[in-house]
Amino acid sequence: MVNIEELKFDEKGLIPAVVVDDESKKVLTVAYMNKESLEISMKEGKTCFWSRSRQELWRKGETSGNYQHIVKIQTDCDKDALTVYVKKDGPACHLGTDSCFNDDVYVSEDLHSFSLESLMEMLVGRKVDKKEGSYTTYLFEKGIDKILKKVGEECTEVIIAAKANDKKETIYEVADLTYHVMVMMIEMGISLEDIHKELASRHVIDHKVKQEKMTS
Repeated sequence: MVNIEELKFDEKGLIPAVVVDDESKKVLTVAYMNKESLEISMKEGKTCFWSRSRQELWRKGETSGNYQHIVKIQTDCDKDALTVYVKKDGPACHLGTDSCFNDDVYVSEDLHSFSLESLMEMLVGRKVDKKEGSYTTYLFEKGIDKILKKVGEECTEVIIAAKANDKKETIYEVADLTYHVMVMMIEMGISLEDIHKELASRHVIDHKVKQEKMTS
């Protein structure tokens, strides 16, 4: 276990802290800590940073309620940077997004892999920085009623395709439905993590029900 005294703070008494979601391993934000804020973070079990703009201590979630509960803090081999693994209560970014890192600077066409998380990031980017001519931007501009109408239409398309036992068409329509549901989620401030937690809680309930049936 590394002692705080072994850490190398810069000439301003600060050390960069990369905050990572402990479940998804996604980088949420990069902030700075001084010795006092690090000690507070360790004592309270929630992230506390040093605000360079306001020149004061900043407890994440103090005003928004989006606290970050610390799982562990690691330092690098040079002991001049930190990685803080957290379980968060809400969005990490002041823009209301899951992470502060949503805008691509470079993406390799050969190496980039698709994921629901990456799609969610792209959709969030369309809401925050609207791109002219984008269908996603169009949906966000039209608002929740238009989005819900599309969700309803895609639900119907899924049912029709599945009823016809057309696997290829059903996959296509489920993909369309998934996309529109994700747009709806962003419009309502719902994250993939929110759904993950809900499904995880139901898994526990389902497991208990199965156990009860087996013992009855």
